[in-house]
Parts: sequence; structure tokens; C-alpha cells
Amino acid sequence: MSAADSASTAPRSQVWAHVGQPFTPDSFDIVVVGAGRMGAACALYLRQLAPHLSLLLVEEGGLPNEEGATILAPGVWTAFDVPEGQEAAAEWTREQLLSGIEKLEVESRPLVELLRDGADTVPSSEALAHAPEALALLDPQVYPCAHVDDRALTYRPGQLALQAAQQAIRLGANLLLNTRAEPGVGQVKLHRLTVTNTHQIVVHETRQVRARAVVVAAGAAGPVLVEHGVGLHTRHGRAYVQYPRLNLPTSAQTPVLRAGGLTLRPQNDGLTLIPPIHHRDPQGYQPAGGQLTGVLTGLRREVLEDLVALMDGLPALSSDRLELGRSSADIAGAWVSLPGGQPDTIPTAEQPAPGLFLLLGGPRADTLGLATAHALATEVVATLD
Repeated sequence: MSAADSASTAPRSQVWAHVGQPFTPDSFDIVVVGAGRMGAACALYLRQLAPHLSLLLVEEGGLPNEEGATILAPGVWTAFDVPEGQEAAAEWTREQLLSGIEKLEVESRPLVELLRDGADTVPSSEALAHAPEALALLDPQVYPCAHVDDRALTYRPGQLALQAAQQAIRLGANLLLNTRAEPGVGQVKLHRLTVTNTHQIVVHETRQVRARAVVVAAGAAGPVLVEHGVGLHTRHGRAYVQYPRLNLPTSAQTPVLRAGGLTLRPQNDGLTLIPPIHHRDPQGYQPAGGQLTGVLTGLRREVLEDLVALMDGLPALSSDRLELGRSSADIAGAWVSLPGGQPDTIPTAEQPAPGLFLLLGGPRADTLGLATAHALATEVVATLD
């Protein structure tokens, strides 16, 4: 029986959350590996574009996965991050954030880029006049000017992944949780995971399903899965990033701030610091920032240098309100995929082998990720129909 034939007889919208639920299907039209925001969004768009094709969304953890880069991503849409030629994709993504993903909580929060000088700027004191708590963070003599993006938005990428996956399920997608996938050409090996009495994660059973198309959207692990599955060497790198925290009060009027490449994102009654990504890290990199007042920093040397360089203009960075050891999500850090190994490359989708697609987000996924996921879904449907 072909995958197309099995699609017509397979039950719709099944969710297998644990190994106590027998998993019996042997084929699907499409398998999406990874239920982060890119994979979940791609699954949603596939269901919208081709409801006649059967689809299985596979996630190694729960939904959303609290170990991936999605849960830590900044969640800031801004026109300042749009490369030339990507304006339409950015606007499409913005509309999707506002109305395309059901129940997604999006806030309109201006982004103020602080500058030492520049043309077509406004005084920083004027840009922050309605947010005195933000104005108190900076030395206006160091940063007297500012650019303002009044159309910037903030949201939680983890919630986006959850809502997109739930919407895809309502439209007929199947979901398999707690399963490690090994994608290949025309097939995916599925290792269903369980936890022993000694809290060890082990493989409970291994099954293999056929698929006419496989989309690998597993974040930084995606290129590795493709390399292992088809034996092709990919050009993609990854970088270790951590988001320190500045414990200062914020309000609904506090804008997103940016200075010297550092973004300060109001979140959880404080400010999450989003440092720039300098370059790709080697395989197996572990941060070795030493200890600061007894707390393991776990930061790259370049990030510490960035913070020190900004302390004259942002004196709060030199106060005891700065936390380097933990992120706002209480996770030491996260790996993010860098398409091409470059920190400013846009999200990408490519086809390394027939029927096998690789979908990556990366640093600009906040602004362009949904458009890239939709473009890939359109390409996959055109390939199968």
C-alpha cells in the first residue's frame, strides 16, 4: 500500500503522548521532525495548503519542548532586522503573528535603538519620554540619539510553537511526542522514549514509517540528523548563546532597547539581555567564563567584552542587578542554528536529497521564520501533488 493510499484510511488527528499508547501506522505522506516554532508552523501551513495529505509531527520532548532554542528565543519582530529584499516576507510574518496563529499573545512594543550619533534620529530622551524606567538605564550623554521602530512586536516563540501545533492538529495533523527521530530518504526511524524508575531516558521501542516527504526542523540538531540520515555534509554551523538578565522593574510601556548590538527585551518583570552572535562555534563548544561572585557565568568571552564596552552608556550593566549565570528561562544556554554559519543569515529551507527537506530558523527567525516555513510548505506540496 502506498503512502497516499494509507493516507485515505488512516485515522485523523491522533496524538501519541507516551509509550502506553500503541503506535501502529506504517506510512504518511509527510513527516515533520521537530515541533519547535519552525516545525510546528510548517506543519500548520502544510495542513492549510494540502488537507488531503496525511501528516505526522514528531517531537523528542513535550509540546513545546523546553530544551530547544524556541523556548529561549527573544520573540522580537522589528523592521530593523529585515535584510534588503526580504521586506515582503517580514510583513507577511508580522501579519501571521497578529492574526494567522490562533490565540497567540502579541504585544505592540516599540523598539528604540540607542545611538551615539547619526542622521534621521530623534533625541533619546524624547524617544523614551513615556518610559522613565528605560530612560534611567542609559547615560543620555553617551547615547543622545535614537531610531524608533513603532511597529515592533513582542511575543513568546514557545507559545507560538504550542498554538501552531494545536491548530495543525485541529486541522488533521497527527502528533507523536517523546520520540527521537532518525530521518532518511523516504523513511523515518522512530525511537519512542520512556523514563525508568531511576529517571533514565531509554528507548522503549523502535518503529519505522515510510514518508513521501520528510521535513527536518529540529533546530541545531537538524543538519546533524540530515548528515547521519543521508550521509551528506551540510554547510551549517551552530553557536552557543545565553541570555543574561537585568533585574530592573519594567512596565507595559517599557520599549525594547538596543545598543551596540545588545538587545534588552522587557520580559518577566525584568530585562532579558540578547547579545549579538559573533560567529559560529566549534562542535562540542562549552562556555568557560569562570565564576563571578561565586556564580558560574557560562558566557563566551566576547559577550563579557560586549557588556563591559557598553557599561559607560548603560551604567545598569555594572550594577548588582545583572545576572550572568542564568537566563530568564533558568536555562544555562541554548544552541541556535546559523544557516551558512553566519550570524546574520536569514532563515533557510533547502532540499538536500529527493523528498528530504531541511528547515532552519536561526537569529532572524523572529522576523522572517514564519514566511520561510510557509515557503517550504508550499514547495513540499508542489512536489507531492
